[in-house]
Amino acid sequence: MSKLKADVTILQAGLFSRWDEESPDLPKFLKATVHVPAEIDIEFGFIARIRKAKNRKLSYCIYHPHIPDQQGNIRPPFEGELFVESNDWKFYLGDTIWAPEHDKVGKWRMTLSLGDKVVAEKTFHVHLNDEESQVANFWKRRGF
Repeated sequence: MSKLKADVTILQAGLFSRWDEESPDLPKFLKATVHVPAEIDIEFGFIARIRKAKNRKLSYCIYHPHIPDQQGNIRPPFEGELFVESNDWKFYLGDTIWAPEHDKVGKWRMTLSLGDKVVAEKTFHVHLNDEESQVANFWKRRGF
């Protein structure tokens, strides 16, 4: 195991262009936010820069709100593992909203772990568009 202490920084978090899993390119950053409208195909997540961790196992997890599958069972968190490719590596962790969008509303927590330690995490709040308008109007009425 490497004696170097890994350095993990979230570079960008929010909305991104559609990510192509087959491409080596990361998605394009569009907007910094943790408030995500529940719109079909909207892409959100974060890009982390991982240094001094080459060949270490990186675990990722996306904790969805209680989204049911086709049989009505709650989907488990989406998780996986891979190995850090270089000593200065950028990694995108994200998800997208699919139909029906109303059952995707809630907190989406995304984490990266090296070993048993969470090294990066971000929680996104997915909401219906009318909720966003209500919050904006609330603050606008108060002069913000």
